[in-house]
Amino acid sequence: MDLKCALEECSMALNLFLNNKFSEALELLRPWSKDSMYHALGYSTILVMQAAMTFEQQDIQMGISTMKDALQTCQRFRKRNTVVESLSNLVSKQTVDQLSEEEMHAEICYAECLLQKAALTFVQDENMINFIKGGLKIRTSYQIYKECHQVLQMTQGNKSKNETYYQFEGGVKLGIGAFNLMLSLLPGRILRLLEFIGFSGNRELGLSQLREGASGNSLRAILCTFTLLVYHTYVSLILGTGEANIQEADSLLEPYLQKFPNGSIILFYAARIDILKGNFEKAQLRFQDCIAAQQEWKQIHHLCYWELMWCYTFQQDWLQAYRYADLLSKESRWSKAIYVFQKAAILAMLPEDDLKSTGEDIVSLFRQVDGLKQRIAGKSIPTEKFAVRKARRYTCPQPVKLILPALEMMYVWNGFAIVGKRADLTENLLVTIEKEETALQNETNHNEYYVDDVCMLQLLKGLCLKHLGRLMQAELCFSKVIQSEKQIKYDSYLVPFTLYELGLLYKQQDEREKAIRYIETAKNNYKDYSMESRLHFRIHAALDSLRVSPASTP
Repeated sequence: MDLKCALEECSMALNLFLNNKFSEALELLRPWSKDSMYHALGYSTILVMQAAMTFEQQDIQMGISTMKDALQTCQRFRKRNTVVESLSNLVSKQTVDQLSEEEMHAEICYAECLLQKAALTFVQDENMINFIKGGLKIRTSYQIYKECHQVLQMTQGNKSKNETYYQFEGGVKLGIGAFNLMLSLLPGRILRLLEFIGFSGNRELGLSQLREGASGNSLRAILCTFTLLVYHTYVSLILGTGEANIQEADSLLEPYLQKFPNGSIILFYAARIDILKGNFEKAQLRFQDCIAAQQEWKQIHHLCYWELMWCYTFQQDWLQAYRYADLLSKESRWSKAIYVFQKAAILAMLPEDDLKSTGEDIVSLFRQVDGLKQRIAGKSIPTEKFAVRKARRYTCPQPVKLILPALEMMYVWNGFAIVGKRADLTENLLVTIEKEETALQNETNHNEYYVDDVCMLQLLKGLCLKHLGRLMQAELCFSKVIQSEKQIKYDSYLVPFTLYELGLLYKQQDEREKAIRYIETAKNNYKDYSMESRLHFRIHAALDSLRVSPASTP
């Protein structure tokens, strides 16, 4: 099996995969997976994707062991004294001339396998040793990519560029692009830990490498595309300021929609882009198509259920939202704690009669949350910790009910940035929040959570007002939270998050200095609150955008 045939077969397997024929793709790759590096890489990549989606321990084990095999297969094709083993003689013209085509591809496939294996190692085991081992693998991988990048630059002028050369180029662009993009998202304090092992990230370089890779014809074009799509449709929302580049996501996906109109992964992204445009009704239909498109990978259904749950939450159609939260809590392994909390939170939004019709008991659901939390790489998941903390109000014999818990969770996932595209739905949310605000004020004896609840409502109300363009009123709501800092007892996350939102509000009004001041305060003056790392990611993105944008001309 020579390189050219291997690449052709892998390309066929990729088409099967994008047409929902997952097991056929695996069958095509399996026979050669011990003898051809591309078959090995393709085969193990599909299994790793499956493991990442199911979170089933046996799938993770399977993913790791096929990755080990794939690394061995790639290792056999690498130059004996590999470039990386002899870092002293960093790529020289001579070593490049001595590398055969096959050896160049072996380096890139090896780096790609290492990266995926490291990612699975993080998920699989909780001990610190594995975390460090994973970190070292990533470092080796990064090193190989950097060197392959140098090889590319040295061979750029060569006349004899053939099909396989462009495949190699695609692999380098994917690696350099994904690494730079990933590292550029990391807040300073995390990056400082990594920089001493030689990591640094440049977002623009990362995006441009991925764009070039996505526009090429290599096998990795689709992987570059998917990396960019994940970045635009998820990462920039959950870990960024909520400004997603929807136009780019749209144009990246378009050719694949033409080519694979029933591909479930493609349909999923199309629906997600509809959500980000505020076309929730259209997105709902597309998710249904995505669910109907295949039955083999149930995990894709679970991703759709999660999105549908939020679609209906944005529309305050609580019974439908409950339906999907319920399906998730019964079928998906990803995070039982979050699903059960989410289900209870949605039920808490229902009127008494509707609640009775579901036959569910909110208090007992909230009480289950604590026992369901899990640990990854030795750490508990921040959103789960938050859910556990919130659910504690139901553990005492006299439970104290949470106020609009589904909307608070919506904020955690940056949902207000999405629903804000729809003035009609934002208005409706504002009505719900103000109703609750009045009810709270009219209570005669306040419980110990009173100030926390009032402040949480002010934060959510401020967000609605901001998206409705009522900026002065939004600013007032945010200021109320900050002024109540000393009285907040439990939800200490409210103040730093509100300072950050206030900063974004000033940014929107071109008051740059003020924006930076508030966001810096959130960054430097608070610690040990819920979802701290998530806010630090968002702060990093916000300050990045404030410093890069040139001062507005007078």
